[in-house]
Amino acid sequence: MSTPENHSVLQVGPLKTSLEQTLSESYGASLLPEDPSERAEFLSSHGARITAVVTSGRTGVDEELMSALPNLGAIVNFGVGYDTTDVDAAAARGVGVSNTPDVLTDCVADTAVGLTIDVMRGFSASDRYVRAGKWPASGNFPLTHQVSNRSVGIIGLGRIGSAIAKRLSAFGCAISYHNRTEKADVPYAYVSSPVELARRVDVLVIAAAGGSGTQRLVDAEVIEALGPSGYLVNIARGSVVDETALVAALVEGRLAGAGLDVFADEPNVPEALMGLDNVVLLPHVGSGTVETRAAMEALTLRNLDEFLASGRLITPVVEPAVAVTG
Repeated sequence: MSTPENHSVLQVGPLKTSLEQTLSESYGASLLPEDPSERAEFLSSHGARITAVVTSGRTGVDEELMSALPNLGAIVNFGVGYDTTDVDAAAARGVGVSNTPDVLTDCVADTAVGLTIDVMRGFSASDRYVRAGKWPASGNFPLTHQVSNRSVGIIGLGRIGSAIAKRLSAFGCAISYHNRTEKADVPYAYVSSPVELARRVDVLVIAAAGGSGTQRLVDAEVIEALGPSGYLVNIARGSVVDETALVAALVEGRLAGAGLDVFADEPNVPEALMGLDNVVLLPHVGSGTVETRAAMEALTLRNLDEFLASGRLITPVVEPAVAVTG
């Protein structure tokens, strides 16, 4: 397809290669320069013609960039997380924001379960043990811990949290959860605070959305409540956990282990975690399958197409204020 003449699309930050190619070839999208002086020159010359931005949770759009795009109507986000975009500023300006929910739920939930099994059973550590030639030299790998029939707490019982709960219920796990509000018609026990939830469970899984409202929600007190026999799994956002407190607890043996797909300052991972066999580290691959990323790309383009055609979005988290006519 081709973009209507009175619309202009801007790519902000790196995206999936095929999506970048489609944006460039089919929509005539420009790429926002990274160099500050080049960026300022681009925005001064072209900012007024931009009506739609395509970005991801890795980069997002802040209020300063919105200010430089006076005719911006929509921010189309590749991914379910959009905490790097200032949604309050977008809403105040009448700028719509969309994301790609649902299509990545299964893969992220699978990742959470995989991390839980891996960190509790020590599979990655066992693999390293074999590869290092330690099995014949040192004997059997140390015993680990059972996953089935354990108590699991989930922080954030949204789409992904619910999918995790469903999977771990099949393992015979007793599920409880903390949410901003108690959910009706779910078979899981509601706990009113993260601290109390951590105190009750063997495994604490973080599935809450990122953003200012959940910044360091899992703090030193929560980690302390989980305790030296507890495991923490995070597939949400690194910002939801006080990473300094988490690292200290792991290094000092005040936490049994952690499975982490997200970090506070990606792609940088705390050096202190690198040598710990009771920590599984993944490079933010929760939705990283061919099938899911293709579905995310398709939904991103559907949102962009719908905005360019009608001024609406397919999966809005903030509705555009004014319809755009092509």
